Amino acid sequence: MIAAMNLTDYAGSAACGEFVAVTGPKGTATVRITDKCPECKPGDIDLSEQAFAKIADPVAGRVPISWYVVAGDVTGPVSYRYKEGSTRWWTAIQVRNHRLPITKLEIMPNGSTTWINVDRTDYNYFVYTTAIAAGPVLVRLTALGGATLLQTLPEPTGGLVVQGSGQFP
Repeated sequence: MIAAMNLTDYAGSAACGEFVAVTGPKGTATVRITDKCPECKPGDIDLSEQAFAKIADPVAGRVPISWYVVAGDVTGPVSYRYKEGSTRWWTAIQVRNHRLPITKLEIMPNGSTTWINVDRTDYNYFVYTTAIAAGPVLVRLTALGGATLLQTLPEPTGGLVVQGSGQFP
């Protein structure tokens, strides 16, 4: 069950991957935000057919809703995907299968002693455009509420997906 978030609440992809409980006239459904909805008004969410059927009669069209962010019901650890073209000279990381919204991603490249904040793009990748040392990269994720995860990833390689070793509580 998926949905697209209005641009205001999508916040440049900050909402991508988060789960929200949506309540309508008929009930509540929990959905994962997977896209933005440019034509939606602030506060609106465009639900998949399956999700909409849980909260309202499918022929109803637009209905009043309320929603709030919740922890997702996922199994397994967080995973990390290097975008095609990623190398140690240009690195893009997408975080997948996370229970909580990701608020920050930091890296500590091989040989470094300080954390580097990596900016999130509107296409839901954290992109670092400065060259880093060859070798593994330590990643620190921060979720809504402040929980963190640490993961060592191999040197950036385009298209590589790495299954992490942890999940947010």
